[in-house]
Amino acid sequence: MLNANPKATLNLTVATTGASGSVFLCELLRIVETDARVSAVNFIASDSALRVMAEELDIAGREKLVERLLGEHSRKIVQQNNDDIGANIASGSYPCDAMIVMPCSMGTLSRIANGNAEHLIERAADVCLKEKRPLVLCVRETPLNKIHIRNMYRAADAGATIFPLIPALYSRPDSIEEIARQFACRVLQHLGLPQDNMFRWKA
Repeated sequence: MLNANPKATLNLTVATTGASGSVFLCELLRIVETDARVSAVNFIASDSALRVMAEELDIAGREKLVERLLGEHSRKIVQQNNDDIGANIASGSYPCDAMIVMPCSMGTLSRIANGNAEHLIERAADVCLKEKRPLVLCVRETPLNKIHIRNMYRAADAGATIFPLIPALYSRPDSIEEIARQFACRVLQHLGLPQDNMFRWKA
């Protein structure tokens, strides 16, 4: 967890992979785009993520992907190529404060948990682990087999936070977008970036 304060300017990495839940990614990007405490976001989409976004959001291809996900031009989100293993976030010397993978497929989890860093997403995650920076994996699969569970343990043991993509319903959301927004708020709160419009349980 980051020790964020109202005057902090954080540099985040956000990745998305080939698991269902593209709407959760959209809401996360919209929140960090407007959060003044976040100065920059490096965004990576895997090839499998593009396939899922085409199915779930009718958004196809990489061209102007961030703009289409946000519905407007971004002032701080920079799209990275998952094949570019020499990108800034592939180095521990680059000042990334935290990384979120949302959704995180079981394949991506496996590669991160086992140190297979052939692509930028896994390399950036590996950098977070070796530099002891927050890494949040919003895993999405059901049912879980023993391989999935072992890989979650391996990733957690290495320092990652396993944050399953399981939304809460006690806020009585009135849309899928609101469900996704509240989940994204929970993830950001975990990183020390609480949001004013996040639902908070009152006993």
